[in-house]
Amino acid sequence: MPQKDLILESSDYDLDHIVADIEEIRRIIPQRFEMEQLTAIVYDDPVKGICAGYKDLTEKEFWVRGHMPGMPLMPGVLMCEAAAQMCSYHSQLHNLLGCEVVGFGGMDNVRFRGTVVPGDRLVILAQRLQLRVGAMIRCRFQCLVREQLVCEGQLSGIPIPVEALGGRG
Repeated sequence: MPQKDLILESSDYDLDHIVADIEEIRRIIPQRFEMEQLTAIVYDDPVKGICAGYKDLTEKEFWVRGHMPGMPLMPGVLMCEAAAQMCSYHSQLHNLLGCEVVGFGGMDNVRFRGTVVPGDRLVILAQRLQLRVGAMIRCRFQCLVREQLVCEGQLSGIPIPVEALGGRG
């Protein structure tokens, strides 16, 4: 992938300089247990609307045993979920939507360009493209392993009406 297409160059962030660890991420977004798809945030610029972080993948991921037996591959939908959590973290940290919880509103132009396996560090880059306070946020994202693009696309986040969901479950 030509360097000019990356949201951030690897020299623009330091994977060893953690801005938010898992406990801070949990303070900002609600995903827990198997659905936690971020390990750390390493870059967050509210002015540029860009953030970066990663997910360290282990043999203990819930999908390893079944996707696929003997050849564990991170499901593409989980790469997209990791990107959505990155965008949600950025949105919630800076109160961009003015809501309690951000959920998926849609995805566009998603492409998978490589494999991700246990032992990999999935680096997630996200950039805000559009914001309508109280209505939606649209971001582009890129996922990389060893500086190689493995997934990219755009996603939309929308406010989740938490109060309306209170009676479910």
